[in-house]
Amino acid sequence: MKNSIQHIFFDLDHTLWDFEKNSQLAFARIFDANYPHIHLDDFIAAYMPINKACWQLYQVDQMSHDELRYQRLKQSFDALAVAISDHEINQIATDYIHYLPDFNHLFDDAHEVLRYLQSNYHLHIITNGFAEVQYRKMHQSNLTPYFKTITNSELAGAKKPNPIIFEHALQVASATKSNSVMIGDSLDADVLGALDFGMQAVFFNPLNEAAAADICQINQLIDLKNIF
Repeated sequence: MKNSIQHIFFDLDHTLWDFEKNSQLAFARIFDANYPHIHLDDFIAAYMPINKACWQLYQVDQMSHDELRYQRLKQSFDALAVAISDHEINQIATDYIHYLPDFNHLFDDAHEVLRYLQSNYHLHIITNGFAEVQYRKMHQSNLTPYFKTITNSELAGAKKPNPIIFEHALQVASATKSNSVMIGDSLDADVLGALDFGMQAVFFNPLNEAAAADICQINQLIDLKNIF
């Protein structure tokens, strides 16, 4: 892989940017100020799998942007039997998107690995996240200088694993399938999406999820130094 690659495309959330940790901090700020009776740990335990399921629907166009923002909260509060109005849910959704980029925890060794790769490769982002929020996340966590291009699903008109977003990203980056690789945490959206499109891929798999033996995978970002 090393000899053929010139362009490395990264996913952002759950790959470089620690979504779980930053998300918990954003909700803590909201609940501490407005809903001290809601136990944060209980909410996060309910929210994380629900949010993941909603994103899986969103990435295959079975849930809209607005439905995602509402349903992931509504379903979480319902799971906890917390009575809360639609007005409150919509306000929490707005506050959450506002506060989330204020937190900038990354996965271990992210900056070290990006500095290492930047010296020999062109680095890019492909993300399904909301454009304005993703740009703020990258700026706040000092990631922006590493990347030559940022492809967002809203701008590309398609979400990973749709091949349209990969094609768009290659065009913007002046890259080809044969000299590019995708690195991400989602087996379906990032890895299989890229492989089906014809790109190479690396599965960032810190939780040791089951994956086919022929899929290249790493458990921590620093392992990329052994590949590139």
